Amino acid sequence: MSAKTIHITGVVQGLGFRPFVYQLAHSHGLSGWVCNTSAGVDIEAEGPSAALERFVAELSSEAPPIARLESLSVTDHPPNSYQGFEIRPSRSLEGEYQLVSPDVATCGDCLRELLDRQDRRYRYPFTNCTNCGPRFTIIQDIPYDRPLTTMRDFVMCPECQREYDDPLDRRFHAQPNACPICGPQLTLGDRDGVPISVEDEISSAVQFLQEGRVLAIKGLGGFHLVCDATNEDAVALLRRRKGRPAKPMAVMMATMEEIRSHCLVSADEERLLTSTQCPIVLLEWRSGSTVSRLVAPGNRYLGVMLPYTPLHHVLLREAGRPLVMTSGNLSEEPIAVDNDEAVSRLKGIADNFLLHNRDIYARYDDSVCMVMEERSQPLRRSRGYAPFPIRLPFDARQVLACGTELKNTFCVTRDRYAFLSQHIGDMENVETLEHFESAIKLYRRLFRVNPEIVAHDLHPDYLATRYAKSLKTSADLIGVQHHHAHVVSCMVDNGIEGQVIGVALDGTGYGSDGQIWGGEFLVADYRGFRRAGHLEYVPMPGGDACIRRPYRMTISHVYSLLGQEGLDTALGFLGGIGAQELRITKRQIDRKINTPLTSSCGRLFDAASALLGFSGEATYEGQAAVDLEMMAYEGEETSSYPFTILDDTGTKIIQLSAMWRAILEDLIAGLPREIIAFRFHNAVAGMVAEMCSRIAEGTGLARVTLSGGCFQNRLLLAKTREGLQGAGLEVLTHSQVPCNDGGVSLGQAVVASRQDDGPVPGARL
Repeated sequence: MSAKTIHITGVVQGLGFRPFVYQLAHSHGLSGWVCNTSAGVDIEAEGPSAALERFVAELSSEAPPIARLESLSVTDHPPNSYQGFEIRPSRSLEGEYQLVSPDVATCGDCLRELLDRQDRRYRYPFTNCTNCGPRFTIIQDIPYDRPLTTMRDFVMCPECQREYDDPLDRRFHAQPNACPICGPQLTLGDRDGVPISVEDEISSAVQFLQEGRVLAIKGLGGFHLVCDATNEDAVALLRRRKGRPAKPMAVMMATMEEIRSHCLVSADEERLLTSTQCPIVLLEWRSGSTVSRLVAPGNRYLGVMLPYTPLHHVLLREAGRPLVMTSGNLSEEPIAVDNDEAVSRLKGIADNFLLHNRDIYARYDDSVCMVMEERSQPLRRSRGYAPFPIRLPFDARQVLACGTELKNTFCVTRDRYAFLSQHIGDMENVETLEHFESAIKLYRRLFRVNPEIVAHDLHPDYLATRYAKSLKTSADLIGVQHHHAHVVSCMVDNGIEGQVIGVALDGTGYGSDGQIWGGEFLVADYRGFRRAGHLEYVPMPGGDACIRRPYRMTISHVYSLLGQEGLDTALGFLGGIGAQELRITKRQIDRKINTPLTSSCGRLFDAASALLGFSGEATYEGQAAVDLEMMAYEGEETSSYPFTILDDTGTKIIQLSAMWRAILEDLIAGLPREIIAFRFHNAVAGMVAEMCSRIAEGTGLARVTLSGGCFQNRLLLAKTREGLQGAGLEVLTHSQVPCNDGGVSLGQAVVASRQDDGPVPGARL
């Protein structure tokens, strides 16, 4: 006989791990106990040595499907002569923490019950078990027990209590366990949220959707605005009311078979769609799809997801058609979570409200991913992924990194973990700031983080930066350059240390010289960076006005680099510019009035897009660049445009006048714009390959990281990778965190944590 004490960390609570241990111990004839604590799972087991060894091995090899073991430590000790094996009550340990499971899509067993007319949970929209259901969105603190969740007010009926208490039942200690008798309930309301008397809430909601109405539906982490995706009038109505004229919206479809009828789906995309994370996946749209093209205007990709809650499964099957499922908010406000809040904020959009009475503790948008070369790349990391941590290749200090202005996330670090928050959104209003602050409090409480360092972006006007500077704390305050953070986030994403050639292509980032960066080539590591090269500076007449009006960047590039003659030529292809605005824009450039300089690659894409046909104002971030990418797919081309690299100052500068001159010549010659768009993409990819090759030659470095929002462009990413690999360089891209600003807080946290390694050049204001 022998005995062992076992301590396990990871995502091992709220998913049937203790009953798994209980059953495993019984199968090997062992005695002892298992217990959840704030630090993980503790086990004492004793019995025959051989059986005990098999038990320890199978704790890892046979663990529940959604468990993620981070560590398993074993200590031998004398047997205590336990009688049988038991599951002990949870214990809270001061200062200790554990990993928290993200919410998990409905499992196969629960789905079978949901669709079985003979089952007591038939069509019950809150069916779950230890293998699926809400986790992060209902937890207020650890250990993960029902009294510390928003399910505490629902008293289980005798049948649910029996399941909850039975270690051999898959609902043993499933904290959200419920049924139609004792659990949360649906309410269907009118446009003011006033309950409507109906025989069945879901059936009535389906009828409303089939009539062309817009519904606000409460889900796992907030509300969706929902309409019939095949009804063009309904989609147009939703867009008009939501104030979202062009930005693509997501669609939910009932089954993989339905998705295949509307989109092309690879094996890797199908695995992602059907995973427990169940994200929105960007798929190539079939030409014969009946989904209205207004769902994603002018886009060859459609954002699609499968149902991930029982409510969604029943709704989609009974609706019998794809449904638009877009975030329940106005403009860039955070997603609504409370019933009263949703009615107040969404009553001008929704015709009806499908509500329930299970409170949501943490807002949780849908995650968005794309697959490139058999590899998933997140574009928005939220439901299904957060708050599971990113593993660090070193022990980190306790840091709070506050992120950026757009696509905000924050990050807290502790030990070898970086806890990147769910998507917070654009920090442009008080509501989002409040969401940001409350989420930080939750992460600090769950993971017992008391920051020694608070990291922030260098831009002094970002709300996240101002929040960091406003904190009354003894923590060190450290500013981290935006593009250095981008590069480091990609390094951590790939688990590497040392120096890299870091390419960061995006729209806006405050530079160490006070200018607006965005086309950057850095020699960087976790500690610091050197700006090895960049796109040449051009003026941004009117500052942020250029982001909304991309044609201003066309004027800037052509007028600044080719003079009045070049501008006169370009104006023949630019539409929608009034004579007065043209005069003002030129005067701003000439006199340097409200005209910061920028090296932004995002603004370069805007300028090319406006010249090739994108007119008017952009209504969402990156719209002009997306339009250019979609245009390019129609005109595959191998040739490119010329550029030069100035290398006189120690910093390599890509000069663009030759490219613009060649583009204008092609337009004059009548070359199809889609061919020009493809050549432009080839040119930018060529710039990256040439710059990195020269930097590699001078430094001996061979690893290149690609980060920044421009690399959400699949064509640019593919062409850039092709060029770099052709030059013999190793290419590293994102797979765990977004390449856009949603990943920047991870880089900030790591750079700030490595301050003990020495000063970070360019990282302080």
